[in-house]
Amino acid sequence: MKTLVIEDSTSSLKLLCSYIEKIGISTIPAENGATGIDLFLSEHPDLILLDIILPDLDGYEVARQIRLLEPPGEWTPIIFLSSMNKDKDIEMGIAAGGDDYLLKPISEVVLAAKIRAMQRIIQMRQSLLVLTRKLDSANQELKRLTSLDGLTGIPNRRHFDEVLAREWRRAMRQGEELSILMCDIDFFKNFNDTFGHQKGDECLRQVANALADSLDRGGDVLARYGGEEFIAVLPGTTLEGASFIAAQMRQSICQLNISHPDTPFGKVTASFGVASAVAMPETDPLKIVGAADTAMYKAKKSGRNRVFRTTSLDPQED
Repeated sequence: MKTLVIEDSTSSLKLLCSYIEKIGISTIPAENGATGIDLFLSEHPDLILLDIILPDLDGYEVARQIRLLEPPGEWTPIIFLSSMNKDKDIEMGIAAGGDDYLLKPISEVVLAAKIRAMQRIIQMRQSLLVLTRKLDSANQELKRLTSLDGLTGIPNRRHFDEVLAREWRRAMRQGEELSILMCDIDFFKNFNDTFGHQKGDECLRQVANALADSLDRGGDVLARYGGEEFIAVLPGTTLEGASFIAAQMRQSICQLNISHPDTPFGKVTASFGVASAVAMPETDPLKIVGAADTAMYKAKKSGRNRVFRTTSLDPQED
């Protein structure tokens, strides 16, 4: 523990430092306010003893500047030293940022007791900060876990809904287009019936990874929408751009070469629907999700393993 002692009297400064060093605490002496502030910044003391009467800045101003210089969330105890004992003087010291007030002449016993008390407060505060950081970390991890699908490890539908609402608001502010891409694995029930649910789960994980790998922009979000369905929100992406991404995704799933005899393709494939719109206040973003969903089912009815895009009025095959 280090204590910064700001005292203009050389004899008093030496005496105070000797008192403090007797209880095993190192000292940083300063004979004026400006030097004290500089040492506070360079030495990062754990405690400050601050005389109110100083040759340059008074102790109140030094305390105020130190409080302004402290990083957010940091706190260094300040004990004022003064021969002024009026209630108003003590009130001014606390208002300036002080934490305690010792009257001169300073008693060695009282000073040691005050410092030990401050040590306990510092230790308790540090313990509380450690606990707070652990809780913050645990809360962040819990939030992350609750936003992920437990099977595939990608975001879940709840997280997708939050992202869609946020990105829709942002797109409205910037007058941008936003696209939705939906994907459904073809004949997945048959796959489960043939190979069992464990193989089905592994298939979902591989497909999710392939879809995620096809997205290379930070703002794009892929989520598991439910069962064998996946959905992606593509901010700032045109219908053409989203259709191109969907085509890449369709090809990446084919390239997995997951055997599926109970399908015309002999392997796992997926059907895609894409919809896009310029964000407008009067438009519900869920309508674009519905349009992409409709396009996806048109892709399935047209033979599966393909991409359909829509302006919500005129679905067409890519």
